[in-house]
Amino acid sequence: MLNRRHFVTLGATVLGGAAVLPFTGDLLPPLTPTANGHHAGHMGSAALADATTVTFAPFTQRMPVPATLTPSQTTADTDIYTLPIRTAEAELIPGLRTPVLTYGGQFVGPTIRAEKGRRTQVTFTNELDRPTNVHLHGGHVSPENDGHPMDLIAPGQTRAYAYPNAQRASTLWYHDHTHGLEADHIYRGLHGFYLIEDKAERRFNLPEGAYDVPIMLRNAQFDENGALVFGHPDNRTTTLVNGKAQPYLPVAARRYRFRLLNSALKHVYQLNIGGVPLTKIASDGGLLPAPVEQTEVVVSSGERVEIVVDFAPHVGHGPLYLYDGENPILRFDVSPADGRDRSGVPDVLVPLPALAAATVERTVVMSMDMSLRPPIGLINGRPFDPNRVDIQVMQGATEIWNIVNADVSPFPFDHPFHTHLLQFQVLGRDTGPSLPEDAGLKDTVYVPPLGSVRIQMTFDTPYLGRYMYHCHFPEHSALGMMAQMEIIP
Repeated sequence: MLNRRHFVTLGATVLGGAAVLPFTGDLLPPLTPTANGHHAGHMGSAALADATTVTFAPFTQRMPVPATLTPSQTTADTDIYTLPIRTAEAELIPGLRTPVLTYGGQFVGPTIRAEKGRRTQVTFTNELDRPTNVHLHGGHVSPENDGHPMDLIAPGQTRAYAYPNAQRASTLWYHDHTHGLEADHIYRGLHGFYLIEDKAERRFNLPEGAYDVPIMLRNAQFDENGALVFGHPDNRTTTLVNGKAQPYLPVAARRYRFRLLNSALKHVYQLNIGGVPLTKIASDGGLLPAPVEQTEVVVSSGERVEIVVDFAPHVGHGPLYLYDGENPILRFDVSPADGRDRSGVPDVLVPLPALAAATVERTVVMSMDMSLRPPIGLINGRPFDPNRVDIQVMQGATEIWNIVNADVSPFPFDHPFHTHLLQFQVLGRDTGPSLPEDAGLKDTVYVPPLGSVRIQMTFDTPYLGRYMYHCHFPEHSALGMMAQMEIIP
């Protein structure tokens, strides 16, 4: 159903006055020690074109749960955090140290747990030797706090982002969005969870605490020394689960809530536990109207899905595996229950907002121009220009967008489409209904080659200004497959 073969060559070009820095599809530039003991990245061509992928014994590392960040200060209505952006080394492959870019020295970055209706302020300090920024993916925030690709934190500088958390409880994530560098920075490790929680949803009695587990999935290629290789996407055959290659996770014989995030640059995960029921309860924008039992969930780059898995029937029957298709990526070691499981999944969760009458319909076409070297990513036939507004949207308006993937053979690219600022509902695909992975409130939706997806969204936002919409394969957005909408009064 899903085409997962991709090709892209990244190179030096200029898009609307915005320089896109060079990548060559080879080994990522080396990280070399600095005087303070950290590492400094250097952009540029790399020498190793035919790197071999490291081999390792699978399921020898325990899957970590990303640490929860503690506020450095709290006020009556705000939790304040500080987080450096810096280089580090991480044991992604057993026994090897990989140079990475991190939030707070962690790969995956620390989880920020926010409370609906209570503000969060996160101050990032850029300790890298290159500009960076931070985008809260799925966040309803003002333009100046959205991490616009041209709104950067210079090396040595500090930037505070304010997040109101006035939206539904949901699984969001924060990541780099520096134009031309976003693919490199995310690939190296600039990603982390941001969870908005709502006390009112505790009435559902879903698994919580140690049984509410965020799991970040992404892929990578490594050389024999454990260094990351930025090569052809199909060569990224090693899946990292919370930053570990094919780890294991001890679980008790009870229900768990797993918050699954696909942070891969270019991959679609087809997740299953060998036929074990997966109770889907949430998507990008929070809880669904009702749980849906499936045996497989499909998650494209940037998407999130939440499932509840009951391990009680499997105690004493050996390990279970989380598969991507037929490839095992995580082993579950099931032990007897560690106490009475009082959690459950109710028949009714949170209704979707009613769809208002749309007053505007638009068509958004994503495509690659492969006649150029390097190729150019296009939206409605034009590459990203930070000085151009592509769409003006009236504040409060309801619109239907027809998202079209115009790429065809011999380059049948697929494109996950992402909007900043708000979530949408999927009305259907091509001339038919939507797919199971389209359910709920979405901010990212997969569009296959020559496919189309109809979405509807209401711009009931207090904010005016410019926001991005783009392909969420960062290698494509780095080549220009981005555009700007402006919310006007």
